Amino acid sequence: MGEIVLHNYFRSSTSYRVRIALEMKRLNYTYVAHHLRHGGQREPGYLSVNPQGLVPALVWEDGTMITQSLAIVEFLDEVAPEPPLLPADPLGRARVRMLAQMVACDIHPVNNLRILNMLRTRFGADDAAIAEWFRHWVAETFAPMEKMLAESPQTGRFCHGDTPGLADICLVAQVANNGRFGVDMAPYPTISRIAANCMELPAFIKAAPRNQPDAE
Repeated sequence: MGEIVLHNYFRSSTSYRVRIALEMKRLNYTYVAHHLRHGGQREPGYLSVNPQGLVPALVWEDGTMITQSLAIVEFLDEVAPEPPLLPADPLGRARVRMLAQMVACDIHPVNNLRILNMLRTRFGADDAAIAEWFRHWVAETFAPMEKMLAESPQTGRFCHGDTPGLADICLVAQVANNGRFGVDMAPYPTISRIAANCMELPAFIKAAPRNQPDAE
């Protein structure tokens, strides 16, 4: 069997999700950076690995390539079950997936770099307009998510109970991105508390954008 390789970019929130999972599972991997703002993801060498030209992409020990961060994280949870990233019970698993997908499916797709670049180049949006767009779509999901987390007895130190999992991985990566666009976190005290608890853990710290070899 070969090595585990993660193709990613330090600032990519989807890459951050996978890095957290790899650190939580204590899986050693080779870090390969692709500078998204310089078009590294569109270079022929990377497209030969991932024809979609997006990060992250995980190349497993047998050479199999997996893309899409949630698929990668759930794969890692199946091949390296400890510590588990999903609860054992079906309702708990559904709740954690629901929270994770609120970030991964409702915020990220409209706020990723491809969309923001299109707003700038096709529609003439300036930095202020792009930041306003970003903050709007965060608020559209964070407001109801805050209510759901604050009111649920299943919320503990983390999104679901007192151990971090898939939902926390997605939440922390989003909160990290929020800081770059001036998102006011004051309306989201529960989300902020959970994110702060996560950032006390070595796996989340080691995987953070600022601690990556390509950080700028």
